[in-house]
Amino acid sequence: MKYATTINAKTHFIEINDDRRVVVDGVEFAVDFESVNGQPVYSLLINGRSYEAFVYETEEANTWQVLLRGDLSTVRVEDERERRLKSAAGGVAAASGEFKLKAPMPGLIVAVPVSEGQAVRQGDILVILESMKMQNELKCPRDGTVLRVKAQAGEGVEQNQVLITVT
Repeated sequence: MKYATTINAKTHFIEINDDRRVVVDGVEFAVDFESVNGQPVYSLLINGRSYEAFVYETEEANTWQVLLRGDLSTVRVEDERERRLKSAAGGVAAASGEFKLKAPMPGLIVAVPVSEGQAVRQGDILVILESMKMQNELKCPRDGTVLRVKAQAGEGVEQNQVLITVT
């Protein structure tokens, strides 16, 4: 599984190959990571070097506080699918102008619950896309009006294909 991990505003790309090997920014490491007696203390071996980390989940989703070697860091983790869906919604959309919802991955359009001219609010579902046997709800990143609908239920789409335009 691939992850984008942001530590104190710097993003690293991590791929977990199996229980004992990870790749961080293209460099492979042998790892062992175990909780100590069910506490928020973890024993960490990286390429044979031992570390102890304190890990606390925060109120914010997918975010932790990590104390390692005396340094406290805020760590946010997104899996590759979550990151693609977020980028399809444009991350943080501009408050005005056109927003084009693009397919984050190839797939099949299951439903398009909006129509041209319809007013939409931030968080409304614009398209339901099935990919890799999973249905993904692509949501509107801001309030607006649907200008164009280029997707239809039952249609196959390619990654980055424009599906909906909102103004």
